[in-house]
Amino acid sequence: MSIEVRDISKTFGSFVALDTVTLDFPTGQLVALLGPSGCGKTTLLRIIAGLEYATSGSVILDGEDASDTHVRERQVGFVFQHYALFRHMTVFDNVAFGLRVKPRGQRLREKEIRRQVKELLELVQLDWLADRYPSQLSGGQRQRIALARALAVRPRVLLLDEPFGALDAKVRKELRRWLRRLHDELHITSLFVTHDQDEAVELADRLVLMNRGKVEQVGSVAEVYAKPATPFVYSFLGAVNKFSGHVQGEELRVGDSILPIPAGVAATSGRDVVAFARPHELEILVNANGGPVGVPATVSRILDVGAVARVELSSLVPQGYVNGQGTAKGGEQFFEVELSTQKLSELNLAAGQPVRLVSSRLQVFEQEAQK
Repeated sequence: MSIEVRDISKTFGSFVALDTVTLDFPTGQLVALLGPSGCGKTTLLRIIAGLEYATSGSVILDGEDASDTHVRERQVGFVFQHYALFRHMTVFDNVAFGLRVKPRGQRLREKEIRRQVKELLELVQLDWLADRYPSQLSGGQRQRIALARALAVRPRVLLLDEPFGALDAKVRKELRRWLRRLHDELHITSLFVTHDQDEAVELADRLVLMNRGKVEQVGSVAEVYAKPATPFVYSFLGAVNKFSGHVQGEELRVGDSILPIPAGVAATSGRDVVAFARPHELEILVNANGGPVGVPATVSRILDVGAVARVELSSLVPQGYVNGQGTAKGGEQFFEVELSTQKLSELNLAAGQPVRLVSSRLQVFEQEAQK
């Protein structure tokens, strides 16, 4: 089932949780609503489910306006972060609950309910726990039971609100892989809320980046990562290094230092900008002869684990620019560089060593574009 939200706004008193949000979720896709806490993603999910009503705007389910439709009639399965299982019921009865409380005319016979519940427990690979109670299960098992209960009513849409937020890192990773495989089998249109970028990247077909009640960017994981539309998207998705400076010709002036702007990067001379580079896009210069090329930094820590090493550095740089002039005396800024262990060995770095940083790739945004 396809989902559309058109010009959805939601206010709580004077607080604007959602500000004219319009989105289209195609049938069968697994889409992540990603953003910081308080950005509006859970509110949007609850409005789609019918657990909240929008202040204005429409929710369209499969081409029909469902804005005023009761939650029970939307055929939506909802999985909460903290499971919301009935503690006094067995695993089997928890999964069967939605089927047993249907109106008499729509309710299946008990024999058919038992057959469907058995199939669902087998689907989530927990049929052997049918007679246990939630208190006897691990966190990962409880979340799978919560998912089975949501699937029991055969929803046309599956909505998940930070489904792995209460789990430890290892269990979260295992369940992410399991949920992705399950989605590929069932092909139910699914939306899930998360503020964990790794979770979104690993699971989703598409990302919706939200900030302060608005949509910043929508696209595939590859599109959003490679071509961030705003400074917020660039800084939120993946590790990033940030430089505030002033464009002069084909150079970015950061204080008294120069960062050459790579060919093909659009940057208007004379403008104050913020520029971003991923850790693998920075290069460390050991013998820069004190020249202006590269931002000066000091090696803070070296983490040499596996095939890729990480170098953490710090620098005192001006914090903002107006007409090319620093607006503050300066403050400590931190950088992160990723390089091969072979390159690390060649550089022979040590904590406390002064170096300079240059970039093989920069993404540049004019200062007024920031939010």
